[in-house]
Amino acid sequence: MEVEIISQENIKPSSPTPQHFRVFKLSLLDQFITPSYVPLLLFYDVSKNGCRCTDHLLHHQQSTLERLQLLKKSLSETLTLFYPLAGKMKDDCSIDCDDEGANFLEARVNHTLHQFLSKPDLLLLHKFLPCQPFLLTGSIAGTYVTNIQVNVFECGGIAIGMCVSHKIVDGAALSNFLEVWSANARDNTCNKNIDIDDLLSVSFVSTSLFPAKDLWLGDFGSEIWGSWLKEGKFVTRRFVFDAPAIASLKDRARSSTRVEAVSALIWKCTTAASQQKHGMPRRSFLTHAVNLRTRMTHPASKNSLGNQVWVASGRLRADEERELDQLAREIRVGISKINGDFIKELGGEKGKEMMLDFIKEIKEFGSNDETDYLGFTSWCKFGFYGADFGWGKPVWVSNIGVEAPLFANFVVLIESRLGDGIEAWVTIDEEEMMILQSDNHLLSYASLDPSPLTSL
Repeated sequence: MEVEIISQENIKPSSPTPQHFRVFKLSLLDQFITPSYVPLLLFYDVSKNGCRCTDHLLHHQQSTLERLQLLKKSLSETLTLFYPLAGKMKDDCSIDCDDEGANFLEARVNHTLHQFLSKPDLLLLHKFLPCQPFLLTGSIAGTYVTNIQVNVFECGGIAIGMCVSHKIVDGAALSNFLEVWSANARDNTCNKNIDIDDLLSVSFVSTSLFPAKDLWLGDFGSEIWGSWLKEGKFVTRRFVFDAPAIASLKDRARSSTRVEAVSALIWKCTTAASQQKHGMPRRSFLTHAVNLRTRMTHPASKNSLGNQVWVASGRLRADEERELDQLAREIRVGISKINGDFIKELGGEKGKEMMLDFIKEIKEFGSNDETDYLGFTSWCKFGFYGADFGWGKPVWVSNIGVEAPLFANFVVLIESRLGDGIEAWVTIDEEEMMILQSDNHLLSYASLDPSPLTSL
């Protein structure tokens, strides 16, 4: 499969950003995030049964041009509201909101959408992205905050690939941006009557909720994420849990949430795979990203830009044998500690001390060669499947596959198209993955890399 870039341009905001908003300061939590991009892929089936007649191909070409123009126009309008996303990184703690715009690429794919989705190669998904998303090295000064690539398949199907700086968006913030962009595309009158000052007071509260003050966490954050990286051959596989499997799993794990139950099962099975590889039990350390917006009372936090996420943790000693319900409880207890009082302290005078204590604790576990680390992040309930630009909702929302000599054990949980299942994108050591993908306990609940077309 070939993906050919045919054009590149900057999409500028439809209205200039006021001069007094030129420099956007990152919050304390933004600084904590590693310098990388949040990757997201949205696949849209706008073909008509794969017809290749001349008239139909001409119709595709005309429709594609119209869709591309609509995406650009609505993106320009949306960037006026989310003005930091139209800028470039000034340094590690601020964005230059110079209105230079989003980096926007158009690409052509020499496959039909159905050909690709019938058996998607997870390692080819990065071709649909406008840049490399993970662990940027060197200075990030001058890099685009927002990068978008629109990939058009032979059939007229579209894949929108996004890489937005993790320094300014987490999953919930990206979802909010995508919701407004797609709404603008469906109806150009959307949000036209919103007063920009009112919008800013609602959408950009992270800096005031979690002020950076004189604390610089960037170097500490890099040390933490770096300590979790391990040498080896890391690979990604996709395990899909349908609604009946999740219901059974929740019952077995005595869990009230599907994310908790799926996470507990994957933790149990990856721990077993590591034990089999090393020939002995090992300590295990789990982290789970927690969206703070749902746990605070601030009325403007729900749709705010910036990172409002913290990390819950769970531990498993080498000599412990835990059942599924016990692992689920460990995850639940860790997440429950991140409550309203905790968040208030994190943004207050104790925030600096809490941050440094957490950094010290995590580094001790992460840098221990006898400890297995497994990190989780969940995109469930973010509504990515609701992104309708005017030609229907996406048929598949995906992450990308990884094959790297240096990485960390990591799991991304993505809601299925119907909203009742979960796709678990698991990246671990290749030898451990060979064990994991043959684990009958795991496979009794999940399917390994099924075609997204099976749910259509």
